[in-house]
Amino acid sequence: MNRQADQTIRPMQLVAFSWLVVTLGVLVIGFREAIFLVPTDAAQGDVGRIFYYHVPIAMLSLAFPFLNFAASLAFLYWRHRDPLKALSADAMALASAEVTIVYLSIVLSTGMLWGKAAWGIWWTWDARLTSLLLLWLLYVSYLIVRRFSSTGQSQTIAAILSVFAAVDSPIVYMSIRWWRTQHPAPVFGGGPGSGLDKSMMPAFVWNIAAWAMWGIFITGYRYALERRRQIAEQDAALSAIEASLELTQ
Repeated sequence: MNRQADQTIRPMQLVAFSWLVVTLGVLVIGFREAIFLVPTDAAQGDVGRIFYYHVPIAMLSLAFPFLNFAASLAFLYWRHRDPLKALSADAMALASAEVTIVYLSIVLSTGMLWGKAAWGIWWTWDARLTSLLLLWLLYVSYLIVRRFSSTGQSQTIAAILSVFAAVDSPIVYMSIRWWRTQHPAPVFGGGPGSGLDKSMMPAFVWNIAAWAMWGIFITGYRYALERRRQIAEQDAALSAIEASLELTQ
């Protein structure tokens, strides 16, 4: 059994290591494109280079919540039907939630830095920023519930929170289309004048690919760690039951 497990783990470790190496390479290329090769923005100067990190990570921060939502729904469906499948789904839900909170934190921090440089203010309570902050708070609440809830239902409560987060994600995306905001108009699909200049595309594409690959790697890594923790808990509980049975005999 252990030998078979080792034979399975080693190829997976090789794939994970290869993925990480490629991801780091793409991150380096994206950094080079964004910082050194893209022409300086005529209006914003070098501060405009934040765009190549803020926008791609913002897009990804609205994608990973749906992975969390799907995994949470799977957990709710399987928790009474097949507890083992439910545990796997819960591990994926937790991993994707952690990646989401990291990406949302980067978006908020880079947005405030960019806003201070471009508008002279750190924050404004417009629809885009407020709905994004609400999404961040929902995932902070998600992780707090997972960490500190003593009710024994932390996974279920967190799964319900993920539903609210999934509802808020499209609101964040559509906010600058539905309401007048201080936030700039959509880069893509924003009507006449939207889109990127050809000189900006390589840096944008490399960075969105790099950060997507990074998010996938961290999600997979955290999923594996959480599954290992779950299995260790199951083994410990089984050992405790076996020990108690031996004492009663």
